[in-house]
Amino acid sequence: MSNLSERLAASRAARADRARADEPADALVGASTAVDATGATPAQLLTQAAVPPPPTDLPPVVETPTAPAGVEVSRRRGMAQADRVEELKRTVHAQLLTQLGPQLYAADMDHDELARNVRVVLADVISTQDRPLSAAERQRVTQEISDDVLGYGPIEEFLRDPDVSEVMVNGPHSVWLEKNGRLVVTDARFDDEDHLRRTIDKIVTRIGRRVDESSPLVDARLADGSRVNAVIPPLAIDGSALTIRKFSEDPLRVADLVRFGSLTPRTAEFLDACVRGRLNIIVSGSTGAGKTTTLNVLSDFIPRDERIVTIEDAAELQLQQDHVVRLESRPANIEGKGAIHIRDLVRNSLRMRPDRIIVGEVRDASALDMLQAMNTGHDGSICTLHSNGPRDTLSRMETMVLMAGMDLPVRAIREQIASAVDLVVHQSRFKDGSRRITHITEVERMEGDVITLQDVFVYDHKAGFDAQGNTRGRLRSTGLRPKFLEKLAYANVTVDPSVFALDEP
Repeated sequence: MSNLSERLAASRAARADRARADEPADALVGASTAVDATGATPAQLLTQAAVPPPPTDLPPVVETPTAPAGVEVSRRRGMAQADRVEELKRTVHAQLLTQLGPQLYAADMDHDELARNVRVVLADVISTQDRPLSAAERQRVTQEISDDVLGYGPIEEFLRDPDVSEVMVNGPHSVWLEKNGRLVVTDARFDDEDHLRRTIDKIVTRIGRRVDESSPLVDARLADGSRVNAVIPPLAIDGSALTIRKFSEDPLRVADLVRFGSLTPRTAEFLDACVRGRLNIIVSGSTGAGKTTTLNVLSDFIPRDERIVTIEDAAELQLQQDHVVRLESRPANIEGKGAIHIRDLVRNSLRMRPDRIIVGEVRDASALDMLQAMNTGHDGSICTLHSNGPRDTLSRMETMVLMAGMDLPVRAIREQIASAVDLVVHQSRFKDGSRRITHITEVERMEGDVITLQDVFVYDHKAGFDAQGNTRGRLRSTGLRPKFLEKLAYANVTVDPSVFALDEP
């Protein structure tokens, strides 16, 4: 029995020695070689300690829903297809520039001929690509490259949209529009700052302007007369800013303004008589109020047998008469010389035998020359001016005359204004995006040191706005007859007295 007990003890010792040899030394420090109360060996206890049991107080695991495999595959395939089209577009664009590079920048190249050449070469280049394209992809690549080469890249489609009135680029990756009087953001993007700068350079160089670090501001125009303003770094901190105010290819007429609610038929008849009767008119309003559009409409009332001289910073007026001479100011060259200002053009126009002088916008000392022209036999002149109301229009005119540095007495300036200006047509832009004429005001005479004004038509705001925020008001007569009716009679122009009758509430 004792021999059997000794043999069992020796066997247990041998197994313990083998277990110690198989496990790391540091894991066995302080471990007992005996089996514990649960019957687990030291090795089993160490394994259980290395893998702690999961906590029992955690919330149940909820599986996150994933997109079906087909949807995910379709999304990835679409992204790969878009990347492939973009890469193909860059390749085709580079080849097109290689083949037509000299023609693209030739100043004497006819635009229609260039467009034909671009489309022919573009079709040849796309057909030689070893990557198959669907009809939709081919059309997209062709259109986008044509817009970039022949037009103005990502914003070309918005310039073609008749519902867009303004395009605003705030750096290469932010393009906004004014559409139907409201601001909306678009998905259009330029590739980078260099792409945007190339587009700006394309616009300004076509009319002989320049924009660079030494001259980072520029006013320009497109071929259709749309107004362009560009600001580049270092003045524009977040990338070049490009603003294009579009003008309709088909100029708006007075019937359009009546339909939009900017005018009423009676006020349109009255303004027609004022223009034909050779009154001097100032169209005033805030930025974007529609002053240039109203000036275009008023100029349409000018008889066709008169000689008109237009003066602008960037030619954008769209007069329909046959005898029109268009003058445009010029900035200084790179040496700071050669600038021709609005004031120089106004003075020069007096030697051109004009029947009418139309100034796109008076914003500086040219106001003095404009007043002198109105007071020296050039009746029927029209200009625009930024202001907040009819009274502010005359105050701002007075301030700009003082900018001429002639040191004239204020009373003399006011007498010149009262004598020269007959009518102020003030226009405002409402919060619903509509542009309405709010005041048609007669400039009467001096009383003491104050110029007296008389409203002939005033916009009535009493009706308020509807549920959509659209204004319900309208332009109404004040019932007062203007004093300049006698001046109209001298020009053989009569106005029906019913035009000034009070409107029914």
